[in-house]
Amino acid sequence: MKRVDTEVLDLQRGYEELEQGFACLFCNQAYLKGEVFPVGERFFTAEMRMKIHISENHQSAFHALLALDKKDTSLSDVQKELLTLFYEGHDDKEVMKRSTANSVSTIRQHRFKLREKERQAKVFLAIMQNLQTHQNYVEVHKGATQVDERYAITAAETDKVLTTYFKEGLDGKVETIPSKEKRKIILLQHIIKRFHANKQYSEKEMNEVLKGVHDDYVSLRRYLIEYGFFDRNKDGSLYWMKS
Repeated sequence: MKRVDTEVLDLQRGYEELEQGFACLFCNQAYLKGEVFPVGERFFTAEMRMKIHISENHQSAFHALLALDKKDTSLSDVQKELLTLFYEGHDDKEVMKRSTANSVSTIRQHRFKLREKERQAKVFLAIMQNLQTHQNYVEVHKGATQVDERYAITAAETDKVLTTYFKEGLDGKVETIPSKEKRKIILLQHIIKRFHANKQYSEKEMNEVLKGVHDDYVSLRRYLIEYGFFDRNKDGSLYWMKS
């Protein structure tokens, strides 16, 4: 999965809307806005084609989310099994027949625990959002591939890192690319300000901008992709900023 720390609505439908089009959260498939896509004898908009893609390749967003690692869902195998049967619309007696649960009361207990888990998740999300607001964290860019402690970046940390690395001014070059990932992310967050959000760049154009930051522009270009700041087409001929 590209990332799990994204809008709940995006997770629910299995794709996110970017400036240029729609991108699947579970694979690298994307469809550009303004184009039409054939499926059989019919043609579909980019968003509708993405919905078809989710259905054809991932069965549904529900199934794709449920298939994620436990570290992403915190669900046990039994909970995943029961959720699938609940999703299919079976009543408790039928779920008992089809699952490893040995009684209706056990299934009802699982239902209660899952609802409790949902309530706790909402509370925890609200807590973390309040924490981020209180500590004045820098907003995580939408394309971030894996959000963790590396992205707990305050405005003060950003200023300190940029001042340290951009010794000739924020529009100049850096002598070295940070090895620590948190500092690297701060550097990349600043670099993308040199690009236009609604423009597609050729590889040559990307290189020209990045040469103004550091001589190792190839690594910088790779980092922009790896950390989800930029996306590119399959042959690497076009790059665009994720929004």
